[in-house]
Amino acid sequence: MKSSLLLIIVALITFSCQKVKEAKEIKRIDRPESSILKGVFVPEGKDLFYTSGLVSEVLNPDAPAGDMSKYGNTYQQSIGTLKRIKETIEAEGYTMEDVFFLRVYLAPDETGEIDWDAWFKAYGEYFNNEDNPNKVARSTIGVYKLARPELLVEVEAVAAH
Repeated sequence: MKSSLLLIIVALITFSCQKVKEAKEIKRIDRPESSILKGVFVPEGKDLFYTSGLVSEVLNPDAPAGDMSKYGNTYQQSIGTLKRIKETIEAEGYTMEDVFFLRVYLAPDETGEIDWDAWFKAYGEYFNNEDNPNKVARSTIGVYKLARPELLVEVEAVAAH
């Protein structure tokens, strides 16, 4: 009787330890037909890192305020912003593979239109590709304008590991 009880206790402990280990994995809920996720489950105990809204670095410091060449077009700003996110999270020990959520703000360019395709192209160079197959949960929001008239892209990122 004692050996049966001991065997049951060992089995329960083993099972519960396996469940704890399984629960520690970040779960990305995929949509195979989409370049972004349906959602992400980040279990308790994971370290999270949130960036502020980041923008691209200045490409043309000689351009006057309000001149669109100061930061570049939507594609250039998207690449520059993703590069700054990469640098920011890597400085804290994270990688782009750890990013699981992006909140993207896009403003109209000089034509008055938002260049959605430019953002989607830049996103594909950092996520859901051969170098980084991870997708992220993402909100992409068109806004009237950002903090400066020449800014077209601002992105917040959240990473976990």
